[in-house]
Amino acid sequence: MDHRIPPDRPLEVMVTTPAGHNAQGGIDRIMMSLQNELELQPEFKVRATFIATRGRGPVAFSALYVVSFCARMAWAKLRGRLDLVHINLASDGSTYRKLFISGFARLLSVAYVLHLHGAEYMSFWSGRDSFLSRRIKNMFEQASAIVVLGRPWKEFALRRAPGIEGKLHVVANAAAGPRQPHVGGGASVHVIFLGRIGARKGVPQLCDALAAMKGLSGWRATLAGDGDVEWLRSRLDELELSEKVTAPGWQHNEQVANLLTHADILVLPSFAENLPVSVIEGMAEGLAIVATPVGAVEDIIEDGRTGLLVPPGDVEALRKALEKLVREPELRESLGRSARERHRQELDLPAYARNIQCIWLAATDPQPIYGREP
Repeated sequence: MDHRIPPDRPLEVMVTTPAGHNAQGGIDRIMMSLQNELELQPEFKVRATFIATRGRGPVAFSALYVVSFCARMAWAKLRGRLDLVHINLASDGSTYRKLFISGFARLLSVAYVLHLHGAEYMSFWSGRDSFLSRRIKNMFEQASAIVVLGRPWKEFALRRAPGIEGKLHVVANAAAGPRQPHVGGGASVHVIFLGRIGARKGVPQLCDALAAMKGLSGWRATLAGDGDVEWLRSRLDELELSEKVTAPGWQHNEQVANLLTHADILVLPSFAENLPVSVIEGMAEGLAIVATPVGAVEDIIEDGRTGLLVPPGDVEALRKALEKLVREPELRESLGRSARERHRQELDLPAYARNIQCIWLAATDPQPIYGREP
């Protein structure tokens, strides 16, 4: 199918987001960062509209968002104002919604790009020959391009759908550089966690590791995010950590930026990830990173150089890594410098936005003839 567009108008793209502006999830945050960056790169003739397909209310209402998105697709197509749909994909309900949206895009003869984010997609899209697995494979095979966040996800996607290799792109998540000078924690080393409070992110094990550090002076911690916040506060009380560890709940963008500015260490001891934005934000700030080698984390964190990696669920290894960084300021600074340089070279937003736009342009015109590429 030929998706070329006239050279005298911009490429029109509709982008699915879970909840849209000021939402809490990683996909929303990276898409809103992309939207902001696109406005700063006028050399591309692209007009992207970011639209929620899940919403922030009860999940039962998400069907209304999907229907609304499809109606906007049809209206834009009718007016000649739609060339491409960019579909951000995660597991469970996200996949069911995107199966509908991608099918409707095919019905309208509109090209679409799949962008795989789900941390647990390897288990969700199993190797079993089920109806759901076949539908997902078809959605991938019919896409004009597929974006994954790292090497393990490329290998996974090719195992599930070998025929997609020619349209598969690895584009790591990105984050903006810091907007203000880094301050750090001052007299006490400040450890921060940014993410959904719960088991998948390893928060119970993090609490136990911090409890084992109570005898060590010179540190404090902030565990910020939505999810099981009340459970976390209760657990910190049980462990007698409330004086050293705070749990402020969800933080908006300015509060997150402030936490990063006043932190020294970022910890994310997850059991499953794709490529976490919080780790990239910590790298941009020059923090020492402690994480687990899950998903594509090892693509950006080299143990002992740009951060420290510990096995998922290993409380003792997590404690040792955190204590080592609290005790050794030279190591903290060295890891932070290397992480900041890695971010500057590979994980900054301008390059990310250019990569996504080039994928959009190629998806609508595999052999550009209008000089659209920069």
